[in-house]
Amino acid sequence: MKKRFAQLVWKGTGKEGAGHFTTESRSLNNTLFNYQSRFEDGPGTTPEELLAAAHAGCFTMKIAFLVNAKGFTADSLDTKCEISMGGGSISASHLNLTARVPGISKEDFDAVVKEAAEKCMVTVLFNAPTTYEAVLEG
Repeated sequence: MKKRFAQLVWKGTGKEGAGHFTTESRSLNNTLFNYQSRFEDGPGTTPEELLAAAHAGCFTMKIAFLVNAKGFTADSLDTKCEISMGGGSISASHLNLTARVPGISKEDFDAVVKEAAEKCMVTVLFNAPTTYEAVLEG
């Protein structure tokens, strides 16, 4: 079983303090996280932004694998994810995909997107409603 990690080092109170995220890959390396970045428009990242990135990544890679299993290769898969929060939890995730997959039928594409939206590991982990829009170009 492969494991990944991220670490946050925090100093101070919730409102006046600050922390820095570092990931195993160093994609995030002492990346700022504080009250302003999370609840206002300050610089830095947020857990919700990182969750949106994780969902977009998982969903998109699942589509790439499923498209390939049908005998096609995507020229591009462009996914944006928006996380909604309410009541102290993730209340919804919305995925918006624009794809170019030469030769795939609309029916096969729609089936792949539906399966990816329902079965990617992050969707399952969230246990929150996931909606999506998907456009097949070209």
